Amino acid sequence: MESLFMSSELHSPFRKIQADLVMPISSPPVRNGVVVLDHHGEILSVDQLEDHDPATVEIVQGVLTPGLINTHCHLELSHMKGVAATGTGLLSFIRTVVSQRGAPLEVIHEAISAAEEEMRASGIVAVGDIANRTDTIRQKDKGHLRYYTFAECFDFLDDAQAQSAFESFLPAFEQLNPVKGGQKSLVPHAPYSVSPTLFGLLKEQMAGAKRTISIHNQETRDENLLFQEGTGAIPEFYREIGKPVHHFQPSGQSAIHYALSHLDPEHRTLFVHNTLTSRSDIQRAHAWSNQVFWATCPNANLYIENGLPDYAAFIDEQARMTIGTDSLTSNWQLSILEEMKTIQRLNSWIPFETLLTWATLNGAASLGFDGDLGSIEPGKRPGLVLFDLDPDDLRLRPNTTTRTVSSLH
Repeated sequence: MESLFMSSELHSPFRKIQADLVMPISSPPVRNGVVVLDHHGEILSVDQLEDHDPATVEIVQGVLTPGLINTHCHLELSHMKGVAATGTGLLSFIRTVVSQRGAPLEVIHEAISAAEEEMRASGIVAVGDIANRTDTIRQKDKGHLRYYTFAECFDFLDDAQAQSAFESFLPAFEQLNPVKGGQKSLVPHAPYSVSPTLFGLLKEQMAGAKRTISIHNQETRDENLLFQEGTGAIPEFYREIGKPVHHFQPSGQSAIHYALSHLDPEHRTLFVHNTLTSRSDIQRAHAWSNQVFWATCPNANLYIENGLPDYAAFIDEQARMTIGTDSLTSNWQLSILEEMKTIQRLNSWIPFETLLTWATLNGAASLGFDGDLGSIEPGKRPGLVLFDLDPDDLRLRPNTTTRTVSSLH
């Protein structure tokens, strides 16, 4: 979105923006704070109003925050908005995606472009995006948002197919050329769809420099049942698609234990959804690595399975939570604000300040983008977003909106 104050930018070497409340995230909120930034959006200082001549300050009403981070999206599925019915469960949802995702390339590209613009307009500045294909490359190359692209791999728990599956996904991964600070990783789809052999190939491919590894985790009860007892709907689903798992031996433990045994604790690991993740699962992951992050996508969880994670367990365990939207196939919009509203509506005890940290600094850190995104600090270029909130009542309401005050570009 274009700056709201372009005319003043043209006549001054920098901007001074004063809001009712500035929330830098990395430091305490500043009442009537003034954010000073240059024309590139780089933060120069966060000051008190009395430090400046009021005539030189742009005044906005509301709460000024860093740009928002969407840590989990499937941008390539944007053309499927409204195709999948709500409340049918994960496996039924997957069947719909697999059987109906085909469309003319121009339709796919138009939907991707429109979805990205929706994210930009709602204050999102960076995205952790899942890619099984190369459909999003053209839009990402425009550099409107910063992307960490996760090219997903799966082999339906079949070690014998791991090498061929790996080789089939590798070319698309190699075509992804991140722009303007973006990154990419070749990652496992989910515990229930990746064999030990494929985990090993991915681990070897990603060895070296620290990366973020994204993996869907414990999104449905059937996933835990598979690993704990060898039961649930997943074995039947695999039989239906000609991928029986007769060889599979349950461990008696939840799905995340299997994932942890095959992932690299030296990388940042972003577990996504976590609807069935227990307090003991969180503790186990935190003992495994201090580089663990958790992405919650509440509207998608409600859309598909009508459930939400146990947020109290994550907060009690000081988990570094982040927020994602999933796709327009599993959501009504791509808005981190709407995700925050949903969490607070159904968990009114969670403060806005906590949700905002999830949506900004934690999200940026999970993607390795916290060097210049996620907080309002000198030297960073986080983008600035204005929430139309009363600074004395930081409660999200159905009609709460955001607007971009300073974009990344």
